[in-house]
Amino acid sequence: MFYTCTPGCTDPTHGHAGRRTFALAAAKAPSRKTGGRPVSPLPRAGALPTRPIARRIKGGAKVVDMHCHYLNPAVNAKIAHLNPGQYDPTTVYADDITRATNVAQMRDRAPRLTGVEVRLKDMDNMGIDIQAVCPAPYHFLYWTEPGLGAELTREVNHGIAKLAADHPDRFVGMGSVPLQDVELAVKELEYCVKSLGFRGIEICTSVNGRNLTDPALKLEKFFARAAELGVVIFMHPLGWSPADRLTHHYFNNVIGNPLESTVAVAHLIFDGVVARHPKLKFVVAHGGAYVAHYWARMDHAWHARPDTRTVIKRPPSTYLEKFTFDTITHDPLMLKRLVERFGADHVVLGTDYPYDMGDYDPLGTIQAARLKRADADFVRGGNAARLLKIKTK
Repeated sequence: MFYTCTPGCTDPTHGHAGRRTFALAAAKAPSRKTGGRPVSPLPRAGALPTRPIARRIKGGAKVVDMHCHYLNPAVNAKIAHLNPGQYDPTTVYADDITRATNVAQMRDRAPRLTGVEVRLKDMDNMGIDIQAVCPAPYHFLYWTEPGLGAELTREVNHGIAKLAADHPDRFVGMGSVPLQDVELAVKELEYCVKSLGFRGIEICTSVNGRNLTDPALKLEKFFARAAELGVVIFMHPLGWSPADRLTHHYFNNVIGNPLESTVAVAHLIFDGVVARHPKLKFVVAHGGAYVAHYWARMDHAWHARPDTRTVIKRPPSTYLEKFTFDTITHDPLMLKRLVERFGADHVVLGTDYPYDMGDYDPLGTIQAARLKRADADFVRGGNAARLLKIKTK
């Protein structure tokens, strides 16, 4: 997300030239309830917990957040002159109030996104023991020339590796790769695993408007190598593009992000990537997007129409069951159904820290879902620990 400009920014692609103050809506969000148990409302823009909202689980495994972001200020400075906002769908397909709100969000949350001290306090307040830190989506950088992209991505990865090395008891790193060039992507993937010790990689759900399975990208080699290395691939969207119809009401995030993930996952299934590489470990952001909750339509189509059976030999949902999803459903009942459908071993805790679309009481959400104790332990940290080889006791 391109939230790196300031209230005095004059970049015309941001649509807020000349503004000096930005008002935020302060309406209080209603409490979410499931089975009579209230869950703390999500904070309004600019607000995060300032006091503990969760207690650590006594005697249990550590709590691991597998969806949280870090933004490297040095990389930001290096790309500022390239006007990166023009390549960011969440900036291009947004109206003035959305851009203004995003600028205010960055102003308020920059210490959390780029620093450590406030982040650690927030983790303690949320009951998070370990963050599996991945780059801010704004730092995918697929729009850059491949050589420059590889150089910048290396710096992004070094920043996350340092964060983890400085606080090995609180952070593990997940890296990035320049998917605009498959050879460079494979090279950086191997560097992340063999030199930096990363067990996970974050990728966007598309590359400069192309599907991950687009033959022009030649990403089959990347997926094959990721499967061989046993690397977790965390899929995170950056809005839908083109999204002219999603400009207002922050729709390119609210609707566009899960739509983008749904399309990406569907292509990985229907184009045979998952079938050809059964050892791939995919984690899908935002509760699995729409596809995890409306999978039956794909299965119906596969049974009803020959044009959906050109590659895969089994119903799409059998491949979808190989994916893992985070807990960011914004509703305990939806989380419970996600666990019931795909199994507790296929769901990991996520917060989307530090953005305002996150869940900052994830343990409360899991508790309100009324999962079995063993299932809740898997979701809180057991699954992430297994995927990323984290020692949690």
